Amino acid sequence: MSKERRYVACDVFTTTRFGGNPLAVVLDADGLTTDQMQKIAREFNYSETTFVLPARDSANDANVRIFTPTFEMPFAGHPNVGTAFVLASEGAVFGRKVGDALRFEEIAGLVEMELARDGNGAVTEATLTAPQKITLGGTIPRADLAQALSLDVQDLKSDGVAASVGAAFILLELTSRAALERAKPDLAAYERLLAGKVHEGLNATGVHCWVRVDESDLDLRTRMFAPLKGVFEDPATGSANAALSGYLARDSATPIKFRIAQGVEMGRPSLLLAEASSERVRLGGSCVTTMRGVLLA
Repeated sequence: MSKERRYVACDVFTTTRFGGNPLAVVLDADGLTTDQMQKIAREFNYSETTFVLPARDSANDANVRIFTPTFEMPFAGHPNVGTAFVLASEGAVFGRKVGDALRFEEIAGLVEMELARDGNGAVTEATLTAPQKITLGGTIPRADLAQALSLDVQDLKSDGVAASVGAAFILLELTSRAALERAKPDLAAYERLLAGKVHEGLNATGVHCWVRVDESDLDLRTRMFAPLKGVFEDPATGSANAALSGYLARDSATPIKFRIAQGVEMGRPSLLLAEASSERVRLGGSCVTTMRGVLLA
């Protein structure tokens, strides 16, 4: 027997509707099986869909499960930011009033969320603290990555490095913004050279390309490709940018702030705000609601 389950869709890391990274949040997910959640995520076909379930521990606010169209993620950035925004906009989660903080149970661990509000009480930003410190895996030869991304070896500053603060990515520094703009996955080369590699214990989701920029309002520009995981390109990847920020600040006891642009080449510009040190990584941004409705499952 089908049940009506509420959902809210929002665009994350933007204040402009139809910018940023879209997310669907299923609010009444209790009772859904893993298979049902995966099918619903495939139906929405966003890079991720979240399912809000009662917390196992009453000290936490919710158990949040995150699905791409093809698999479940242990942790992800824009789903946490968007889910916190949606729950705060709803005003309560499982009968508990939402204040200025939320705590989610996830596969990778507990994710702390902090909410900023304007004078009218509306949420302006949601910021997560990554569930893990930065962990580095092995390196991936630049020649392989250049082929996989249709670039020349000279476009890459170094080999790629696997890194994670809850979800693993291959971090790849490019030499210029022009190289970043030219990057495009060659699916045959990507599958031949990168598929199935564990990278010393870190099962990387995708390749996160980045460049430093000397712009008044930005520090980094990035693009993330995960074509073998069902996401050809992602407009805003919080977990990848959190890993990147943690990687860049891995030797710093003092937090370093990063303003990161992603999704520009896709026509979905996103702004991610990160603060990282050797001890922790925080990342957040703004959201805007796009849809509300019910699904039958």
